[in-house]
Amino acid sequence: MAVTRAKTKRAFQNYTWEDVEVLAYKSEEAAPFKNVTRQVLFDDPHLAAQWRYFEVAPGGHTTLERHQHVHAVMVIRGRGACLVGDEVHPIGLHDLITVPPLTWHQFRATEHEPLGFLCLVNAERDRPQLPGPEDLQTLRQNPQVATFIRI
Repeated sequence: MAVTRAKTKRAFQNYTWEDVEVLAYKSEEAAPFKNVTRQVLFDDPHLAAQWRYFEVAPGGHTTLERHQHVHAVMVIRGRGACLVGDEVHPIGLHDLITVPPLTWHQFRATEHEPLGFLCLVNAERDRPQLPGPEDLQTLRQNPQVATFIRI
């Protein structure tokens, strides 16, 4: 198998990187979200991980979901909040967020500025699980979570 050599350096400008495509977060039919983009920064067959940058526009949010894999997240732009399990946390520049396996999570930007974060995940990973009616009922038992989540 031939391996393509990745660029050694990719210049950064305005939260995009040279030769890195700005992609849709996911198919709009796949799951509910609002105003999110994705960039895959490192996806090398020699790494066991994929490093991505997500940007949530002001007032936007990621999908409420869970996975069998861990997420390691670092905020590098703006402020917002995140749901991890049954807790909602304010988040801002340089905060680190760990999302354990099979833990419901969602990220939201403030109404006034974008939220940008790096996300490190396993290169080989499972597909997102969306909440069913019973999951939503359980999540909404916590008033703070009920107010936070967007579906």
